[in-house]
Amino acid sequence: MEAAAAPGRDAPGSTASQPSGCGKHSSPERKVYMDYNATTPLEPEVIQAVTEAMWEAWGNPSSPYPAGRKAKDIIKAARESLAKMIGGKPQDIIFTSGGTESNNLVIHSVVKHFYVNQTSKGDTGVHHSPVDGAKPHFITSSVEHDSIRLPLEHLAEEQAAAVTFVPVSKASGQAEVDDILAAVRPTTRLVSIMLANNETGVVIPVPEISQRIKALNQERAAAGLPPILVHTDAAQALGKRRVDVEDLGVDFLTIVGHKVYGPRIGALYVRGLGECTLLYPMLFGGGQEQNFRPGTENTPMIAGLGKAAELVTQNWEAYEAHMRDIRDYLEERLEAEFGQKRIHLNSQFPGTERLPNTCNFSIQGPRLQGRMVLAQCRVLMASVGAACHSDHGDQPSPVLLNSGIPFNVARNALRLSVGRSTTRAEVDLIVQDLKQAVAQLEDQA
Repeated sequence: MEAAAAPGRDAPGSTASQPSGCGKHSSPERKVYMDYNATTPLEPEVIQAVTEAMWEAWGNPSSPYPAGRKAKDIIKAARESLAKMIGGKPQDIIFTSGGTESNNLVIHSVVKHFYVNQTSKGDTGVHHSPVDGAKPHFITSSVEHDSIRLPLEHLAEEQAAAVTFVPVSKASGQAEVDDILAAVRPTTRLVSIMLANNETGVVIPVPEISQRIKALNQERAAAGLPPILVHTDAAQALGKRRVDVEDLGVDFLTIVGHKVYGPRIGALYVRGLGECTLLYPMLFGGGQEQNFRPGTENTPMIAGLGKAAELVTQNWEAYEAHMRDIRDYLEERLEAEFGQKRIHLNSQFPGTERLPNTCNFSIQGPRLQGRMVLAQCRVLMASVGAACHSDHGDQPSPVLLNSGIPFNVARNALRLSVGRSTTRAEVDLIVQDLKQAVAQLEDQA
């Protein structure tokens, strides 16, 4: 399946966007982008939606004149598009600045709710706390994004919360359901587990986790304990596989625009917002977004996010099929060129589902650390792991180490993530580029 069969824009550096003849290895202008898990370019339709909103909907959405009413209508339509993309209700969608804000909003809301209930008269949680001065307990995994890990670590350091980081299985790369359930305490209030890992692409069994937590909540209710909520950061999964909040059974779900060829804003889904699931604002202001995220709405970016969601709803199956075909071809070419014994596919765990676009691998050998290989590449634009870990120097990815990848293998890791329009021809180019890079490093030894 060639890229022409996949909906979407040309990838950065693709043949269609380059001068003729620049596919030759000697051309310094020829680049192939394979870091789509870090960020994606805007689709042309998204750029058009943003531009039109800037021209036609510049008014304040809370104002009665035409430009304001136009802005309000655009925001309403975008909310509906996001809800349709994830199988939720429009009134349960809150626009945010991005995934980090959405994740922090969930965590801090749970903390706030715990302490409000602790001091409220008649709250059963007061009587069933195991000790006076109990703290809310969070459960997450050892491979979460920094926007989950760091706020939880901060709360623990401030002694405002207790946190359990459940290790992932070295056999599956996943946070196992039984391990998560085993970590539950009477004070547990939130389980936050990403839907798919941004470095390995491993898909976590969130539906099973939610089902087990729901059954446990019935027992907790009988014991007078409050329910445990479930949150998933779906940033990497959206646009690459089916994502439906009813199937997932989650109370919160994080949406990130720039991972789905949209602008750098985000949204948060909250099941039964304000009724079934409580949310506490981190900001206070003019009352926008049902008072949960006040501030005059960023209409152009919301318009772009709505269009990006619309494209995902229409095309996710084609996107998924194309990316899987290209990713599989990439792994075949790597093994063919370097040999199966020399290539270690860090993102492959037998029997474990993974994202269709993600290939995390190591070329084994001394002096072949991932950063050194990338530094020698003249065509490939990629990363050694998560962009938020770019300051870790030559230290291996903690995600890979926590997933059971040996130190000497993990330090050589590269993460290639293909996009909607990545071609087999581009795969051929970057594999040859990697061969040249490796040969250069080995010649220097």
